[in-house]
Amino acid sequence: MGCTVNEKKNQLAENSRYDLLNPFVIKLPEGLAEISGLAYYPKDTSVFAIEDENGFLYKISLTTNAISKWKFDKRRDFEDVVLRDSVFYILISNGDIETLQFGSGDSMVTNKFIFPGVSKKKNEFESMYFDDSLKQLVLLCKDCADDKKKNISAWGFNIDKSLYSSSPVLSIDVKPMSKELDQKKIKLKPSSATINPVTNELYILEAINNLLIVTDRNGMFKEIFTLPPSIYKQPEGIAFTPAGDMIIANEWHETGLANILIIKNKKKIL
Repeated sequence: MGCTVNEKKNQLAENSRYDLLNPFVIKLPEGLAEISGLAYYPKDTSVFAIEDENGFLYKISLTTNAISKWKFDKRRDFEDVVLRDSVFYILISNGDIETLQFGSGDSMVTNKFIFPGVSKKKNEFESMYFDDSLKQLVLLCKDCADDKKKNISAWGFNIDKSLYSSSPVLSIDVKPMSKELDQKKIKLKPSSATINPVTNELYILEAINNLLIVTDRNGMFKEIFTLPPSIYKQPEGIAFTPAGDMIIANEWHETGLANILIIKNKKKIL
């Protein structure tokens, strides 16, 4: 006999590389209730983070839980952060990108790049990652005018030339994911994404449906996992360590304060 939808969803929570049901949990203070992006910092085993209301950059130690913060802008809808060659690239929901670089002491130099096009008000982004094969940042649409329910498009930003792509750099077909979930149609709205440095795959968080989606770098679907809402109450940020340990940030939810989840790579090379 075939599985029911719920049985299939429970099976989809199983992962050969990551024990998604038993993460290590770091509780966060109320100031990080709206945490919305992560960037791993290997020099001292910490993450840099932003939250989607106030213009603060946070640094959170994964070993001591110590937190530092720096003010870089006024209130905006900040969604994701990427650290590349000592420069922080911070995504705003309309596709604009703000850069931040520390100078001497705690001084900061900031700049802003404006997403092009008259239709930008119809587009919304929450996910941004760096793809070294494309040599640019990739912005995944959360809700873009041309996507409807058929695909997720992605735009590029060349960090050397400080230029956006004139058209999408890739498109992710949603149909195989709908089929895997036994749903005729599903509207996917990515909340964060990044490249797994060990598997060379793209990992996409989708908070509305509590999903973890895996594709290749070209957006070809590979796997999908349902995340238990009791653990992944509002997954809005994802990062990896060089060894492939997965780090997920949960926003505040009615079930509790924000937190960071660390899921060890079970296939780590010793």
